[in-house]
Amino acid sequence: MIKSMTGFGRNSLEKEGRTYSVEIKSVNHKYNDISVKIPKSISYLEEKVKKEITANISRGKIDVLITFDNNSTKGKNIKINKDLANMYIQELKKLAQQNNINSSIEVTEISKFPDVLVLENIDDEETVWKELSECLNYAINNFIEMRKVEGQKISEDLDKKINEVSLKVQEISKFSTRLVDDYIVKLETRIKEILKTDIIDKDRLAQEIVIYADKCSVEEEIIRLNSHICQFNDLIKEDIPVGKKLDFLMQEMNREINTIGSKTNSLEITNLVIDIKTKLEDIREQVQNLE
Repeated sequence: MIKSMTGFGRNSLEKEGRTYSVEIKSVNHKYNDISVKIPKSISYLEEKVKKEITANISRGKIDVLITFDNNSTKGKNIKINKDLANMYIQELKKLAQQNNINSSIEVTEISKFPDVLVLENIDDEETVWKELSECLNYAINNFIEMRKVEGQKISEDLDKKINEVSLKVQEISKFSTRLVDDYIVKLETRIKEILKTDIIDKDRLAQEIVIYADKCSVEEEIIRLNSHICQFNDLIKEDIPVGKKLDFLMQEMNREINTIGSKTNSLEITNLVIDIKTKLEDIREQVQNLE
């Protein structure tokens, strides 16, 4: 099943006081552009997160937001900066002596000064990554599921539109088979009017018809168009990223239909060419949304 490049996925996880949250969202992009916002305390896991995203998502402008709160006592250590505390004490004693005030200092007061007490988080990297990757993978699965749902809607719309194109190509094929016959009648009438005679050089007429038939024939373009349409129908049923392939096919189809339009002076075919080009443009815009 084809997937849209637009998607959103979210998941949260709590383990032993450690809380993780992952949000993934994406919009259309020509390549795979991944941006990860992750807390500084676990920033060492950013590359692992990107690799996990890349392994599951091939294309899109992808933004990943990760939050992490560690309320567990495990892996935490309180460190006292004794040198700094002594400096505070000495300076406070000097201040008390200079101003003849009480110099008694409570240890609890010293502990409130900046950087005296430092809480160190000594996280077990393996444990944190195991828990974060679990949360991340659930979010990725939710994200991919949303992309599939959107992709299914796009697939149904593309199937309808490409079938409409196919029907119009068949109409062009029918009209093109009558072009030479219509040209023979017009050419004979024109020659008779110019020469004012009913006698026509059949050899010369045959040469003109062959030249015209070769010039206005669109059989090769129609064959290639039908081949591209078949490939298109096969690709939208695939379960792999096909956005780039479909985009290339649209370029090829546009090239063929433009050639058909330039070769014919039939009003019916010209109108069909315009209709097909309009429909192909609608399809191309939809294809731009696919992974």
